[in-house]
Amino acid sequence: MNPISSLLHRMNQESTDWETSGDRRHVFLQCYTLMSQNMYSAIGAKHFKDPIWVSKLLVRFSEYYFDALDLYQAGHPEVPRVWKQAHDSTKNPETHVLQNLLLGINAHINYDLPLALYDCLENEWPSCDISRKMLRKNDHELVNHIIDASIDEVQDRIIKPIAPSLAIVDKVLGPIDEWILSKMICEWRGDVWEVSELLLEAESPEKRKEIILNQESEVFERGENLLRIF
Repeated sequence: MNPISSLLHRMNQESTDWETSGDRRHVFLQCYTLMSQNMYSAIGAKHFKDPIWVSKLLVRFSEYYFDALDLYQAGHPEVPRVWKQAHDSTKNPETHVLQNLLLGINAHINYDLPLALYDCLENEWPSCDISRKMLRKNDHELVNHIIDASIDEVQDRIIKPIAPSLAIVDKVLGPIDEWILSKMICEWRGDVWEVSELLLEAESPEKRKEIILNQESEVFERGENLLRIF
């Protein structure tokens, strides 16, 4: 089984177990699984300029999610606080399912993704010319199209069955609510690329650590705002 197939297998298994047990962590993970499956299909269809690099990034990105999950489930004090925030929210009956989803997206995109990008670019970045850097950035931005194409499916297959009241919103607003969610995620991913560049160009490990800590604080505060909007 190749690394992406193994990844998708674990995602499906975890999300199925959580859904069966009533654990609302399944909401984000089902969304993430669907997006990852669509990414895998796009890689196979050669939608990316460098599918090998995108595959590597997809796997490294997922490792950050599962590493944080393992720490959280072990009660480890070093679990990133943005993930503690997201997972804890699923235990609070007063949080909305959409908040659970958005908190997971916030933690994974805004905190995990710049770290995964750094890991997958660190070795080559010093010798990359402008065209090579743009190739990497363009492949990063192509993912936005996959996200945009997946939003309706996420809402219909994952959100509406457990939050039927959102179907009314969808009926009234039509594609507007999906557009807002897609636009927000794509804007976050644009910001994340800039953070990854800061990490790659940091003059010392201490500066890099400072950038990571600042990013974590910003992501955590965004999560707190998401908890206040309902």
